[in-house]
Amino acid sequence: MDAETKSNLEQLSVATVSMQLLKRGIRNVAMAGVRPLNAPTKPIVGEAYTLRYIPMREDLSTPDVLGKPDFAPRRAIEEVPAGAVLVVDGRGRGDVAVLGDILIERLKVRGCTGLVSDGGIRDAEECLAADFPIYAAGPASPASVTFHSAGDLQCPIGCGGVAVMPGDIIVADGDGVIVIPQALAAEVGRDGIEQERYERFAKLRVAQGRAVPGIYPPNDAAKAEYAEWLAAGEPEK
Repeated sequence: MDAETKSNLEQLSVATVSMQLLKRGIRNVAMAGVRPLNAPTKPIVGEAYTLRYIPMREDLSTPDVLGKPDFAPRRAIEEVPAGAVLVVDGRGRGDVAVLGDILIERLKVRGCTGLVSDGGIRDAEECLAADFPIYAAGPASPASVTFHSAGDLQCPIGCGGVAVMPGDIIVADGDGVIVIPQALAAEVGRDGIEQERYERFAKLRVAQGRAVPGIYPPNDAAKAEYAEWLAAGEPEK
């Protein structure tokens, strides 16, 4: 993701991104059951680095397996690039934690942009005290090894009912988490800026007493009025 695209997306709401993707025929991109846990919410934009869990099987969750250097969850914490978002397929199990406070602290120190998962987090109060962006199902005390085995990292995953490919762009705010296919990120960012600019104009006119029909969406007269508003420097009245 180039700097201009990132800057544009950081100015957009998840709602705007959702509309831009809908206009392009991309519908199933908003994660279900994944919510912001920080108060106030900490919006994030970044490329997805993925980790996948699979159902627990005893021979895949022995102490020897968990201690191996190539254990995928441990590798993910140390290999997620600075600026990326760690997206964890927690199998939709909000009652099982995918990470706890020590690993959250490590992600913060390493410059990870945030955590997104349809699983839970343990040591939740300590995790949130780290002032690190977390979007997840909520608090959960059981560790991941209770019901998960390690799958793989940097592979296609499902999270919150949405397909996530490594490198997809994650945008999250108080409305939740949305996934932008990487190839669409630049145009979504560019056109989203224009969408929000027009919506500021439309909201201003509605606040002044104008009826919604003709303004949102705009008819030809509203488009002409909008052009005049732009030429005038986008006045707040």
